[in-house]
Amino acid sequence: MEEHTQHLYEMLSQVEGYIYPNEIELQWGIIIVLYPYLTGLVAGAFILASLERVFKIKVLGPTYQLALLTALSFLIVAPFTLISHLGSPLRAYEIMITPNGKSAMAIFGFVYLWYLLAVLNLEIWLDYRRDFVLWAREKKGFMRGVYKVLSLGISDISPKAVKPDDRLGYIITLVGIPSAFLLHGYVGFIFGSIKANPWWSTVLMPVIFIFSAMVSGIALIMVLYMVVSFLRKVKIDMACLDTIGKYLFYMLILDFTLESLDQVHRIYEAEESFDILHMLVNGKLYITLFGFQITLGMIIPLISLGALQIFKAREQVRKTIYLSTGLMVLIGIFFMRWNVVIGGQLFSKGFHGFTNFKLGLAGTEGLFMAIVWMVLPFLILAFLLWLLPPWKKQEEA
Repeated sequence: MEEHTQHLYEMLSQVEGYIYPNEIELQWGIIIVLYPYLTGLVAGAFILASLERVFKIKVLGPTYQLALLTALSFLIVAPFTLISHLGSPLRAYEIMITPNGKSAMAIFGFVYLWYLLAVLNLEIWLDYRRDFVLWAREKKGFMRGVYKVLSLGISDISPKAVKPDDRLGYIITLVGIPSAFLLHGYVGFIFGSIKANPWWSTVLMPVIFIFSAMVSGIALIMVLYMVVSFLRKVKIDMACLDTIGKYLFYMLILDFTLESLDQVHRIYEAEESFDILHMLVNGKLYITLFGFQITLGMIIPLISLGALQIFKAREQVRKTIYLSTGLMVLIGIFFMRWNVVIGGQLFSKGFHGFTNFKLGLAGTEGLFMAIVWMVLPFLILAFLLWLLPPWKKQEEA
């Protein structure tokens, strides 16, 4: 009884103003923050890869396979954040085998499977099929068998046989572009369709999620390309890096414009929820919104990348700016997801009070588990880069 009373006092100490009892504890924590963050990196990385394949921007060639493998690595891990949040994670597969046209989450399960199996895996296989055959001939022992299995027993790599692979891969990339938009835009739709929450309920939410995904994905590939080149001790293709920086700058402008338009729309409408949202952004979310998301994640990168578009800087200066702005953008987009997921749960649905969120260290919803889900995609990517090295493809070409 005393423990229950103590727990009740601890919960009430988090409350400011009037708030309903079932709103004191947040149902979604940092693990749910990671889910839209990881899927956004997937979509953005794939869109960057499609610029080289579909739009023939050949200067981005050094990052094409890297972007595809990065998208696959993060896509594999993304649903595990949701599964670890479930009370009965062993039943998670049921969402994939029980179609329900009225359930947004059930439909999203099929979107995920479509993008993972029919788009991303198939495009990577078609792109590497010729290499699987060549590597199977070069390698010995266990790795020879691995590449033979990956080639699915198809050994014909004549120009006549390879040409359909390129054509089909091009078509799959075309299909993959709207699929990538659908993958992450659907995450924004799930939040934006919750009418009872004015912080989430906006028609621009799916669009904002899509453009922020492109920003984060491009920034991730830019940083990874520089890190991988450094670890391999090879020279960075500055034409490629400058082009990625240019597209990141353009996407930042669009993303900043859309988010500003959303805020202007809220201010102009000034509905009954305006006062509580005003207190939210100027109180609970002040540092994460204005400090990390806007200033660190948008304003500084926009100024830095914009300066590079105007003034010709030395190569080393450009590398430093690209690396620092890429990291700042990744941090800013993470806190954009934080402000959406956590911020939407901090205020009472009756608009009369606030609760607090304390991030724990241990447990399935703690910081350590979040670090595991953030590190795991990079470990998978390291394995894929060892198994399917893009630089060997470039050397053969």
